[in-house]
Amino acid sequence: HRSRQSPDLSGSDMSGANLREKDCGGRNLSEANLSGADLSDAFVHKVNLNRANLSKAKLFRANLLQADLSHANLREADLIGADFSGADLSGADLSGAKVAVGGRTMVKLTGAILTGAIMPDGSIHD
Repeated sequence: HRSRQSPDLSGSDMSGANLREKDCGGRNLSEANLSGADLSDAFVHKVNLNRANLSKAKLFRANLLQADLSHANLREADLIGADFSGADLSGADLSGAKVAVGGRTMVKLTGAILTGAIMPDGSIHD
């Protein structure tokens, strides 16, 4: 009988991976390389992405409720439709991330922690 616990994927190289519509809930992906990965419509609820590299990743409509994205690299990532409700984005780098369509912000940040995060326009959230 195999354990149903999520494997520890910290430090894994998953650059360019297709994780579209996958359930990654509760996993440890701290310091993982997910640059250019497709996480569209993925369930990434309560995932540890501390210091992960998500640069140029596609997080279109991804569910990141209560995820730990502290100090994560989200530079130039596509965040349209992503739900970061209750997520920790403190110290994260969102420089150049795509968050708006036609001037309208299309990312849900209800209750998200943004202290020290570098916002898409380069400003630092306080």
